[in-house]
Amino acid sequence: MKINQNLLDLGPLLLFLAVYFLTGKNMMLAIPVIMVATTIALIISYLQSKKISVMPVITLVTVLLFGGLALYFDNPVFFMIKPTIIYLLFAGALGVGVFFGQYFLKILFEGSFDMPNNVWAKLTWRWAGFFLFLAGLNEFVWRTFGESTWAIVKVAGFLPLTLVFAMINMPLMMKYMAKDKQS
Repeated sequence: MKINQNLLDLGPLLLFLAVYFLTGKNMMLAIPVIMVATTIALIISYLQSKKISVMPVITLVTVLLFGGLALYFDNPVFFMIKPTIIYLLFAGALGVGVFFGQYFLKILFEGSFDMPNNVWAKLTWRWAGFFLFLAGLNEFVWRTFGESTWAIVKVAGFLPLTLVFAMINMPLMMKYMAKDKQS
């Protein structure tokens, strides 16, 4: 039986949120659940496809690292700052890549899109800016509204925002993809 990749990607987050609220908003019980679920999801994904993509590995490493720090120090703040640090790293990596003429989004998409480098550069800067925005938003939410609101926004806010941002960028990508196919 093959498990849908979307379920493997979202399952750990949904389990985290469910355990968080079912245990009376106990982050320290929900963190080990997401750590184990993310590990299992990556293993299942690998067994199904016989390959591992970069993003799920980054996700697993950061969940284990920051979840481990939160559990070790008995402080959920380590887990709540994880998205901030990851978004800053993504923005930085994208910006540094463009500076050196490398378009990491192009590499990440593994040849799925054939666009000119100037479009990859424009798209990369947009995503770098968006990741900076998400980092700031994550900090604002957990510092201003606290743990419960952060848990909800983490699952039900950042993902939809990311999907909307991706959709906003589709016309740029489609415009150049259509030109490539007509040539």
